[in-house]
Amino acid sequence: MEASDDTEEPPLPLALTRFQVSEEFGFLLPDPLTELPAPYGPWMDIAHELPQLIVSHQLRSRVHQMPQLSTQHLRGREELHLAHLVLSCITTGYVWQEGEEGTVQVLPRNLAVPYWEVSQALGLPPILSHADFVLANWRRKDPNGPLEIENLDTIITLPGGESLRGFVLVTLLVEKAAVPGIKAIIGALRAILQCDEETLHRALQELAGAIEAMSEALGRMHDYVDPEVFYTVIRIFLSGWKDNPAMPHGLVYEGVSQEPMAYSGGSAAQSTVLHAFDELLGICHREDSAAFLHRMRDYMPPPHRAFVEEIQRAVSLKQHVLSSGDARLRAAFNRCVSALTDFRSYHITIVTKYITIAAAKAKAGRAEPSARAGPSGGKPPSALETKGTGGSHIFSFLKSIRDTTREGMISA
Repeated sequence: MEASDDTEEPPLPLALTRFQVSEEFGFLLPDPLTELPAPYGPWMDIAHELPQLIVSHQLRSRVHQMPQLSTQHLRGREELHLAHLVLSCITTGYVWQEGEEGTVQVLPRNLAVPYWEVSQALGLPPILSHADFVLANWRRKDPNGPLEIENLDTIITLPGGESLRGFVLVTLLVEKAAVPGIKAIIGALRAILQCDEETLHRALQELAGAIEAMSEALGRMHDYVDPEVFYTVIRIFLSGWKDNPAMPHGLVYEGVSQEPMAYSGGSAAQSTVLHAFDELLGICHREDSAAFLHRMRDYMPPPHRAFVEEIQRAVSLKQHVLSSGDARLRAAFNRCVSALTDFRSYHITIVTKYITIAAAKAKAGRAEPSARAGPSGGKPPSALETKGTGGSHIFSFLKSIRDTTREGMISA
């Protein structure tokens, strides 16, 4: 685990390394491992064949033949993160192999026990989350090449082909675009403590620029992800077993608990970036939306969650800007809030295209025998037509957080 170099003097309010946040990559895991040590070959063999095993309905039988491996040979954060990604993808494939109508109630012991142990070691829940599928699921094709989509690939994939790859990598580029904004948080809080208005103004400009760059990166979803493939093939594998009508009782992790456990699926609300920006800008969401967002923090790596909590405890940027009476600072602050509002509006546009319109097409197509099949040749999923994969009522939630963001503006 990374430790801070500056334990001697109580340093600035925040130092990124204390929270396993990278100066270069932000919340992304820097250059993740792509292979586990030799004893874990049986996991990697299945993980590398996942799309074919799921589509041919063979994943469950392969899992049943898998040896139960000890997790004691896993060393360090990188190996644990790769193991978690691998076991998360095998688990979601196992659960959803037969679509919504063929779910299982029990995850077999040889998968559930090591998955639980790796999850406990990382402080992550035993389900595929944003921390796995995006933050720890990337590699450069040319190790010395740039962090651009043409030079990137996923480590583990699921059904969905190029659209699945595009979905993961565009989301990753949104995270990468946020990095100057994450660093600007540190700069802004430091500048407030030092009463350095010039540096504070510059940090706010950097933050606004980063949020604008995130919107631009998100726009690449249109180029790389087919809405029909996303809705009918990919989305079910991002679904969880909490607040999901297809799995109302959750999932029993055999050898871990006799009672079923319920976890939310992967969601953009699990990205630490927007939580950190909200806390810095003092955005207050309405009670039900805030409760859902707060629950999503349980799906972040614990050091990232601690980073958000540290910002929450820090000096109030908004109060500082208000009491300064500085028109330039107020304008820079409002540019940040406006950029964040625009990002959330744009996210609603994307969700409309990839879920609402795609769901309507799938519904219309269900009556036609030629309709594109879901993950296993069954029907396109319908259980989450109006909900996000995290289990929230998607439009009321997204509009609520967008509107409360806009209300964070400082009026003249």
